[in-house]
Amino acid sequence: MPKIKFLPHDKQVEVDDGDILIRAALEAGVHINASCGGEGLCGKCRVIVESGSVQGGISEKLSGEDREKGYRLACQSRVIEDIAVRIPIESEIDASVLNLQSSPRRTARIQEMNLEELKEQGLFNPPVEKKYLELPPPTAQDNLADATRLVSYLKLKHDEHRLVVDLPVIRKLPPILRQEDFRITAILARPVHAGRKTRIINVQAGDTTDRNFAIAVDVGTTTIYGQLVNLIDGSAVAQYGDFNGQISYGEDVISRMIYAEKPGGLERLQEVVVESINKVIRKLLRRSKIDVDEINNITLAGNTTMTQLLLKVPPGFIRRSPYVPSSTLYPPVKAADLGFELGDHVDALVYPAVSSYVGGDIVAGVMGSGIYRTDELTLFMDIGTNAEIVIGNRDWLACAACSAGPAFEGGGIKFGMRAAKGAVEDFSIDPFTNEPMLLTIGNVRPKGICGSGLITMVANMFEAGVIDNKGKFNRDLATSRIRKTDGVVEYVLAYREETQIDRDLVLTEIDIENLIRAKGAIYSGCITLLAEVGMGIDDLQRIILAGGFGSYVDLEKAITIGLLPEIDPDRVTFVGNGSLMGAKMSALTNRIRQDVVEVTRKMTNFELSETASFMDNYVAALFLPHTDMRHFPRVKARLEMRRAALQ
Repeated sequence: MPKIKFLPHDKQVEVDDGDILIRAALEAGVHINASCGGEGLCGKCRVIVESGSVQGGISEKLSGEDREKGYRLACQSRVIEDIAVRIPIESEIDASVLNLQSSPRRTARIQEMNLEELKEQGLFNPPVEKKYLELPPPTAQDNLADATRLVSYLKLKHDEHRLVVDLPVIRKLPPILRQEDFRITAILARPVHAGRKTRIINVQAGDTTDRNFAIAVDVGTTTIYGQLVNLIDGSAVAQYGDFNGQISYGEDVISRMIYAEKPGGLERLQEVVVESINKVIRKLLRRSKIDVDEINNITLAGNTTMTQLLLKVPPGFIRRSPYVPSSTLYPPVKAADLGFELGDHVDALVYPAVSSYVGGDIVAGVMGSGIYRTDELTLFMDIGTNAEIVIGNRDWLACAACSAGPAFEGGGIKFGMRAAKGAVEDFSIDPFTNEPMLLTIGNVRPKGICGSGLITMVANMFEAGVIDNKGKFNRDLATSRIRKTDGVVEYVLAYREETQIDRDLVLTEIDIENLIRAKGAIYSGCITLLAEVGMGIDDLQRIILAGGFGSYVDLEKAITIGLLPEIDPDRVTFVGNGSLMGAKMSALTNRIRQDVVEVTRKMTNFELSETASFMDNYVAALFLPHTDMRHFPRVKARLEMRRAALQ
């Protein structure tokens, strides 16, 4: 991996071969002026390659003389070997204030499912297995019924006992047996609890034991994600996501609950979400070139409202005090009965919920991440429009939900957008000129701000003194980028000619206020829940992040604004889509199915709206990072060092 040394800062970072130089600078915490998102339009990210060479970086923005001197555009240069790079504008800055540059980015370590570890722990025992048999054909002397013959030889050859044959299997068994001269594969569904019977749910002609698959699905409010899983080795064969068609009937769960109460509304919403899931299933099968008859199980996880809509259970009372779901546990149901385009033998297992606002998606995340099996006191957070929080370990679990609002997904932000091409995802600000350095997804001209970019933006502006702890811009700074438009103070991230949207891209004080409210709700939820179980932040040993942007958030920046408690970033891990991870785990092991009911019963739910201290904690968190800086000693120390350096 190539190494880059940035001068005059004497900072070094190791990158992957072919990485863009400007992104490497952000990783190292080195500021380079840039406002076009990395497309090469503004020409402000000029650097001098003093040793080694880069691929690309030569632009019409550079004169012939500049090129001869080694100048390159950082946003157009790919790193192919060890290099030393000088940042020209910084070379004249007093060395005593070089520490004002941003600290290197710290993203959460990815926590992936370790299949070998699961196998070692006895957690890899798929609930659906295949057994191959070569049966003797019946004769006048051996005229056992077909089903009896199948059961008898499963006992004899595979030591399978307490078997029951499903009626559809009995119906199809005679022709299947004779199709390959009584060579047959039986598909067995293991019972969740010991002592119950194993079901023979399907039979296939010949030996198909090397083809056994399941589908795991995250039924999200906005999107449906599916994964096709190989039940023999535990690998994910294919993955695909698409929008939940229900968004046409309301983007949030409350709107859908209201629509479900209209005549025919519940039926329509159930049809739409099933069709969305079927679309994902079809895509998975096409991508993996697997036949639908080879799918033997489907597991699903979603929030409480999505689960009830999927199962055609009226969700109306979830939104009415005292906010009661119809059920928290659901029995297995035939996938075909729900409308899924899968074989008649396929069972659908739906994750149970804890309460109206802590649903099966969070339970799946708890199961998939393994919190319930560890001794470490762990904080699990799934951050979205609603933030769900779980605290605990193998001995106990407490959970709560709080409404964070849509700021982290681009809602309530003037130029907010979901993570997509053109969204500002990373940002730095020069502490002297107050000029921005911004990068977009896809390295194209900017058109909006995604959640991770917003967090980094506000954190850097706060540390640089561009905004105060109330989120208000410092209008005494000598920069034209801070201005007042239509009565709202804003900072110009990129001017019209540098954007895709034919107007200036700005961050407003209203945007910052909405972010502060969102982060305040999440942080106060954590503090309140910890207090309710008699603990504090110092007791936390690990934080697990789940959700759409957790892997991209700069942990130090999230701590700087007070979104996350101040904890060593090395203790923070990211599991990605926790709901999908848990659904996959459930497809791979009966142990999860056995444990999940006990885990949900162990999870004590706290209604934050009914907890007196929540509002006090929330009001205290409506500052950057908090009114009480004792909760953020590292942030406090950095701010004090900055003030001292600038005096």
